[in-house]
Amino acid sequence: MAVDLFIPKMGQTVEEVTLINWLIKDGDKVAFGDPVMEVETDKAIFTVEANGKGYIHFGPFEKGQVVPVLTVVGTIGKQDETFAPSAAVISTEEEPAEEEKEAPKAEAPVEEEKLPDAVVEAASEKVFASPRARKLASAKGVNLSSVTPTGGEGVRVVENDVIAYLAKNAKSATPIAAKLAGEMGLDLSGVTGTGPKGTITREDVEKAVRQRMAGGTAAAAPVAGEIAYAPNKVLETKPVSGVRKIIFDRMGMSDQMTARVTLVTEADVTELVRFRNKLKAEKTEAWGYKPGFNEMIGLIVAQTLAKYCYMNARLSQDGTQIEMLEDVNLAFAVDTDRGLLVPVIKNADQLELKDLGAKFHALADAAKLGRVLPDDLVGGTFTITNLGSYGVDAFTPVINLPELAILGVGRIQEKVVPVNGVAEIRKMMTLSLVFDHRLVDGAPAAKFLQSIRELLEDPIMIFM
Repeated sequence: MAVDLFIPKMGQTVEEVTLINWLIKDGDKVAFGDPVMEVETDKAIFTVEANGKGYIHFGPFEKGQVVPVLTVVGTIGKQDETFAPSAAVISTEEEPAEEEKEAPKAEAPVEEEKLPDAVVEAASEKVFASPRARKLASAKGVNLSSVTPTGGEGVRVVENDVIAYLAKNAKSATPIAAKLAGEMGLDLSGVTGTGPKGTITREDVEKAVRQRMAGGTAAAAPVAGEIAYAPNKVLETKPVSGVRKIIFDRMGMSDQMTARVTLVTEADVTELVRFRNKLKAEKTEAWGYKPGFNEMIGLIVAQTLAKYCYMNARLSQDGTQIEMLEDVNLAFAVDTDRGLLVPVIKNADQLELKDLGAKFHALADAAKLGRVLPDDLVGGTFTITNLGSYGVDAFTPVINLPELAILGVGRIQEKVVPVNGVAEIRKMMTLSLVFDHRLVDGAPAAKFLQSIRELLEDPIMIFM
């Protein structure tokens, strides 16, 4: 009996992939575990391996086509067989209980939560909603202010209200499009879908967001046809797609949706350099990697974030609250051949320097090889980007939404500076803190940056 070859689940956040390359030909013989195709998420490239042995027969899929995860893309069986999957898509949900099968979800009674604990404010008006209603609305890209409430004597939106709204204003959307719409507070009922049968795609949502930010105009920035282009010779072209498309859209959103302020300071890292050289000499063999500045700076920033929790924060999805986050998940910008990737070290403030460094080097290597896991690229609460190795002194990085701030790290260079009234040659580093002034004021942000500088100048306080 033939075995279905399907796109495996690649973490909790990936709902669809792009087929980019077949590694074998249709009809080839494969063994269990053989690489058969490459697929691309919006962050990285992954290899799909054969889950059986025999002759492979690919389905009607082409390079560049986007398909949901768990879609059957081939079958593995006998040589004279053809592609004949047992199912087009494998269900990702557990089989419902018998009583659930008999009662449709839309008609099931919903237990009311206590109002004081469950009330949330949505959009720009006071819209009260239960947590379950808010969760469903976010997942489906529904603006709660558009939903007719029936709970709490007709003033509170409950889950069934959202279900009724969806039934009345049904519009098909890809999972990624629905999730992005929820994050951006965009009601999908007003979005025109360009996918098959009018399905709303991620590109449709991003276009609608740009229109909203531009006050309803066709685009947030001038299109090529509106700009005077000189007749220069084009050496080559590269499509704005994949990771570059994500960077293109998200950086534009960050620029337009935040009130950015940059604070710049210099840190005397002479002692940090001395301590790092000591670690290299004493710990490289034992730790299995060469200790570097990135993990040392990362640990200092992580522990400072735990102390100044107002910097480890974000704006809520409905835009009405500042959420200070419990976990310190430190993101590092990594330059790769496919574009900028930002892997995340979860709970970085709880790690020792050795363990944080090991995680940093493993994630950076995986990102550069295009093998980083999707779950390792989400959940960041603060980002560090270091361009010191490129000889950059200082720069203004772009905030990685929905985070509140980002820290830019410049190169270390020798400078003559006064120390206790005497001119000395010291090793200096420039730090650039970019933050969203809507969520935090200049003085608290400066206090946070000052604390980082003090720890960089006296690292013994944190590493010993």
